[in-house]
Amino acid sequence: MRVVELEGLRSFQPDKMRKSNVFETTRFFCDLYCLEPGQAQAPHAHAGEDKVYVVLEGEGTFQVDDEFEAVEAGYAVLAPRGSIHGVANDGPDRLVCLVFMAPHPKPPAD
Repeated sequence: MRVVELEGLRSFQPDKMRKSNVFETTRFFCDLYCLEPGQAQAPHAHAGEDKVYVVLEGEGTFQVDDEFEAVEAGYAVLAPRGSIHGVANDGPDRLVCLVFMAPHPKPPAD
């Protein structure tokens, strides 16, 4: 069994959003995204993968296609395959999200 303490993976950078890998298999990955106020993930799309953002701390503005919504801790956002998606930390506090993606876009070797 693999157990990971998320607090130990929290890491922020002054110049851009920080991603820390939590789990990864040939089928999916799970990362911790840490955004300082003013940082964002540029909107983008994945042709064949679904992404789920789970907000653990703070509040972010999430985009899925032409929809934008402020989402706070305790809520999750689904970005289905092919949708344009991203997140911005427009608030005064840090934003921390657990992010799942499947299937894995670039599976590691077993």
